[in-house]
Amino acid sequence: MQLKKLKDFKNITICIPETSHTIERPIVNQDIAAGFPSPAEDFKEVRISLDKELIKNENATFYARVRGNSMIDANIEDGDLLVIDRSIETRNGKIAVCMIDGEFTIKRLKIEKEQVFLMPENKAFKPIKVTEENELIVWGIVTYVIKKV
Repeated sequence: MQLKKLKDFKNITICIPETSHTIERPIVNQDIAAGFPSPAEDFKEVRISLDKELIKNENATFYARVRGNSMIDANIEDGDLLVIDRSIETRNGKIAVCMIDGEFTIKRLKIEKEQVFLMPENKAFKPIKVTEENELIVWGIVTYVIKKV
């Protein structure tokens, strides 16, 4: 999967998938035990494309690299790569890439009654209450987090 960098912002780098060609890689066609080891003799090779696996709506999908640690309790850390789908409906509880008052942020949406909050997943950060004075644009919903181990 290759990325084409679009724009660098203070809190996020926006990229789009480079879809001119797809690379398929081998994948083990069997679950791998995270507990007791299982025999490896029956593994069969199948090919998988991460582009096809991670992108459900090519025209509405983009990537962003995370900067900061306001979402660490949701396992989203500085340097992680997010897969974001703009075609998914904005709903309570979803993790979204938002632009509020001209700045990008990644937060969990909390929608209750007539109020919207952008909720961090780190106790060191405070929720952002969206008011009529704020300009809020939900760019998309996070569908996958890709991280180095």
